[in-house]
Amino acid sequence: MKQTRAPGESIPVWAVCWLIAVASAVVLRPPLPVDETRYLAVAWEMWLRGDFLVPHLNGEPYHHKPPLLFWLMTAGWSVFGVNDWWPRLVAPLFALAALFGTGRIALAIWPDDRSAARLAPIVLAGAAFWTVFQTLTMFDMMLAACALAGIGGVLSAWRTGGIGGWAVTALAIGIGVLAKGPAILLHIAPVALLAPWWGRTLPGGPDQPLISWRAWYLRFLLSVLIGAAIALAWAIPAGIRGGEEYRNMIFWGQSAGRIVKSFDHARPFWWYAMLLAPLLLPWLVWPRLWRAVCSAGAMRNGGYRLLVAWVVPAFVTFSLISGKQLHYLLPEFPAFALLFAHLLARGEDDGGRRFDGLIAALFFALLGLAALLLPDDPSFFRAPEWFHRLDTYWGGALIAAAFGCWHWARAGVFKGVVALALSMSVLVAVIHLTARDALDFAYDLRPIAHDLKTLEDEGRAIGNFSTYHGQYQFLGRLTKPVAELGLEKAKTDAFVAAHPDGVIVAYYDLDKVPTYPDGVTPLAEYRFRDYRVVFWRAGLLQRYPNLADRS
Repeated sequence: MKQTRAPGESIPVWAVCWLIAVASAVVLRPPLPVDETRYLAVAWEMWLRGDFLVPHLNGEPYHHKPPLLFWLMTAGWSVFGVNDWWPRLVAPLFALAALFGTGRIALAIWPDDRSAARLAPIVLAGAAFWTVFQTLTMFDMMLAACALAGIGGVLSAWRTGGIGGWAVTALAIGIGVLAKGPAILLHIAPVALLAPWWGRTLPGGPDQPLISWRAWYLRFLLSVLIGAAIALAWAIPAGIRGGEEYRNMIFWGQSAGRIVKSFDHARPFWWYAMLLAPLLLPWLVWPRLWRAVCSAGAMRNGGYRLLVAWVVPAFVTFSLISGKQLHYLLPEFPAFALLFAHLLARGEDDGGRRFDGLIAALFFALLGLAALLLPDDPSFFRAPEWFHRLDTYWGGALIAAAFGCWHWARAGVFKGVVALALSMSVLVAVIHLTARDALDFAYDLRPIAHDLKTLEDEGRAIGNFSTYHGQYQFLGRLTKPVAELGLEKAKTDAFVAAHPDGVIVAYYDLDKVPTYPDGVTPLAEYRFRDYRVVFWRAGLLQRYPNLADRS
């Protein structure tokens, strides 16, 4: 008798969710300053210089992040030519790989539960924070994919006793360090080190490793050393070429230095705990999940223990470090998805209840209704000037999704999970559709960057009268560094004296009326967020030294 595939295996719903969210971002949203535009600038300079060892930003070694993201961006340009779309797909493609890896991990933990493996990537694809963050050009999705690969390698080593799993773990550690530094160990090491706790009760697994415990820990140590060797194969020659400051930063400042004392993003220890629940919407407002939690009983299953070993050490460590960003915890989100999926799979025989989809549907419907009712007048609640450019009628699509969510979320478990995940992807698409014109108006730096390229092609030097984050480099395809002015008077005076026909980019608050000297006219004016961006001929600063001051 021919065996048919289960729903969701022939058509990967999680891939459809990914496609909806990512396509809407790449097509409808400009690269966002300052992070996305900065990383594009580093890759662009790497491409221009042909130096793939030491990343640079605006002519200076860029020590804040390892090079993997920039390598992959330039690798794509070597295949497709320089374009805007490929670098914005690199991080999302790692998110897609992580969705696939979550299903594989579910099978490795619970080999007899194909329902959990089918549900887990869909649950992850529907988690609010994951769905939004997978559309951004940043490093943490790469780290999450590497963490999943490394944990999968540890599981394989436990079940088979062979070295293949350890080889995967070593490779995942090495690539993870090249993706975002030694933080990869916070997500993999606790799982390997706590194997005596979770391994003895792992479903379908041996109650002891197939090798001695001494050999287990030695092999894990060897995996770490091989992973470190992979990263050091780049870091040592890069540190030699980049100089002492660059060497100190890549070996200390961006890892241990952040732990000893945060120099950015300092927040209290309870910050993650306070914000975690909203990031896991809409699953936490689905009654079916809470019924599954209440009927789960004692969690003595080794799979649950493994998830605890995965999440708790990293969560506590990041909570104790003063520097906090939400995306630092992104590699732990697959663990939550695995937990929810396994609990829901155990309750698949529950036929559902009448109001199972009501709260989730209200969540999406209220967001859609709020969008539809947003006032056109931005002064209604002191909104930015660009607020009236929001296309609020797209809120109707969310209301339609809410009706579908209400109908399907009270049906079977699989249909309910698919309904909530697809609704969350629709929400991300609606956000981009609603904000498209507003983002183009207030956040799109491409018009400014293109005009700067025209000026650069005329041979005119360019200076930025503020801290410069490379925001114009890739967008305008600039080939020369932009001088950073206004921070040191001597440097500013030297630039003006050497380049009187150069161009200075200055910034003024929009809510203040500009007080330009009589008869002085800017070369061009633009807007960015709540700023007026003005091009001045550099020589004017000799007569009007305060012309470019923000006032």
